[in-house]
Amino acid sequence: MKILLIEDDKRLNEYISNGLREAAHVVDRTDDGKEGLFLATTENYDAIVLDRMLPSLDGLTILKTLRGAGDNVPVILLSALGDVDDRVSGLRAGGDDYLIKPFSFSELLARIEALYRRGSMEGIRQETHLKTGRLEVDLLGRKVIVDGVNITLQTREFNLLEYLMKHKGQVVTRTMLLEHVWDYHFDPQSKVIDVHISRLRKKIGDSDAEIIKTVRGAGYIIEDQ
Repeated sequence: MKILLIEDDKRLNEYISNGLREAAHVVDRTDDGKEGLFLATTENYDAIVLDRMLPSLDGLTILKTLRGAGDNVPVILLSALGDVDDRVSGLRAGGDDYLIKPFSFSELLARIEALYRRGSMEGIRQETHLKTGRLEVDLLGRKVIVDGVNITLQTREFNLLEYLMKHKGQVVTRTMLLEHVWDYHFDPQSKVIDVHISRLRKKIGDSDAEIIKTVRGAGYIIEDQ
């Protein structure tokens, strides 16, 4: 997932972002409310982790602005304010979950994954089992099956295949892959994508590119088979 973290405690910000990246997520982070709102409204995220008390613009204002604009991205509020009224106001402002400080990172990660499973984004249930032709991807178990055989992929390879499968039937550009799988924001001509696509094709037995097709000058596509 691509996650936006808005947290003004610099040590906590770094701790959370490092943990999310170790869990194979892509993370954008800031410690400022106005910059957080700018990122939230100009980039596409699968989830937002939002501190309630922020400099320049508080978390509830950011949340209300997003919901007022029709943005239903899942948001987990972080706050030292733990009274019932505080939690209720956060949820009524549009928060999907509310986590009281201090908290364990494992709980935060579990809550993010729970939101993902519930498919809160766009109000629809997210698929957790993707299939096209002889290829199957189990997102929760992080398993890849080709012709009934389990295939072992490295984390980056799995994330690459997951993104392509989630956008089945759409041309995925190199820039999209760099931003959502590698967390790069530059150099769309980077050879890192071509190298990983080649390795991925070999591992899933796609030497003829019948599954992952190259769209010359644009990117790649997995078509519904």
